[in-house]
Amino acid sequence: MKGHFLTVLWGVIVWFLATLFFVLFGKQVLFSPGTASFVISTLILIAGTGVLLFAVTSLYLFFDRSKNAAIKFGIIGTIIGLSLDTFSIAYHQIIFPELSHSQIIAFTVWMSFAYALYLIIPILINEVKKRD
Repeated sequence: MKGHFLTVLWGVIVWFLATLFFVLFGKQVLFSPGTASFVISTLILIAGTGVLLFAVTSLYLFFDRSKNAAIKFGIIGTIIGLSLDTFSIAYHQIIFPELSHSQIIAFTVWMSFAYALYLIIPILINEVKKRD
């Protein structure tokens, strides 16, 4: 595990910053499922997440130049984030006290897409780097 300390640290930081975003702004950006606002805000959040994950993965690669570093980052980051989000959702009344139950569902929808992107984007970056 010693060789993965940097990756684990980055995974925790990414999870913390994403969670902090929804603690601070969740009330304004999450809407009840089934509404037009939900669809629009979720698409915007997913697009923004994709851009940020691309930037964070690219930044991570400046620190970890090992073979398949992007894939390692995506897998370990996803494992860390999903594990920690298990608790943030289970204790949502403490972590996200301002969010309604429907906003927690909207958060979970975003989170599902975000973790798919957390796996896909590093794989795509790794493939592009292989061709260079």
